Amino acid sequence: MKIILSALIWFGISVLTIILYLVMLLCSVIFYPFDKKRCLAHKQCFWWSDAIIGLNPYWNVHIAGSENIDKKRTYIIIANHQSLADIVLIYQTKMQFKWVAKKSLFKVPFIGWSMSLARHIKLERGNFGSIKKVYREAAEWLRGGMSVLFFPEGTRSQTNKIGDFRNGAFKLAIKERVPILPIVFEGTGTAIPKGSWIFATKTTAKLKILPAIETTNYLPQDFAKLRDLAHSMIRK
Repeated sequence: MKIILSALIWFGISVLTIILYLVMLLCSVIFYPFDKKRCLAHKQCFWWSDAIIGLNPYWNVHIAGSENIDKKRTYIIIANHQSLADIVLIYQTKMQFKWVAKKSLFKVPFIGWSMSLARHIKLERGNFGSIKKVYREAAEWLRGGMSVLFFPEGTRSQTNKIGDFRNGAFKLAIKERVPILPIVFEGTGTAIPKGSWIFATKTTAKLKILPAIETTNYLPQDFAKLRDLAHSMIRK
């Protein structure tokens, strides 16, 4: 029974993702002159997230801390990273943002193509030129009033424990004088099974939006202090 139900869930997710891409493509073409930031295309991911969560009987999702989001402000959003389910849940914030993702993901049919349509930021790991370009592009988005999402661990956790944070997002936040908005994912590591496509157990996945960290009083050399504060908040 679990095999049949899991197959139906994945089929439903696939269909929803194809529809998402087609709708985003249509929005991008029709509204291109009026929506250079692709905000309307990005908004389509909200119903996609709602539909996937509603479709999966194995997922019980809780959102906390929405009151910590000020839609009028621009943030560097940071979050721990446990599984691909994080990508589904992050759209429950209903925020506009561009997120930094490895370049290979943009080549994945439909979901990667949708990422390109939304103009998310491509990172080629190990390529110093690509890393510099990521921060330059992120800074441009921030100056234009668009929040940027980083997973500062740099990769998905294999143990569900929070790994060390890389420095770049925190240096950028101080340089651009934008607040850090920490987000915590809990339970998403088991929401999508590792090494298997079968949903075996019911999972309670939580997304917690923590209070923003103001960066205006931090000097450039204080990035490690800011990084460690954000890490301690997410780890609690």
